[in-house]
Amino acid sequence: MALLLWILAVILVVSGIVSLIRGQMLWGIVLIIVGLLVGPGGVSIFT
Repeated sequence: MALLLWILAVILVVSGIVSLIRGQMLWGIVLIIVGLLVGPGGVSIFT
């Protein structure tokens, strides 16, 4: 379960960075924050 959360978090953060590069500031920031919450935060909550 923890591995799946980390993979999801990496995908979200990378998508957020790509969105920032493409000029979509708000969407990129939201994706990065959600990715950080799912990764370290989600792993600590679900395990």
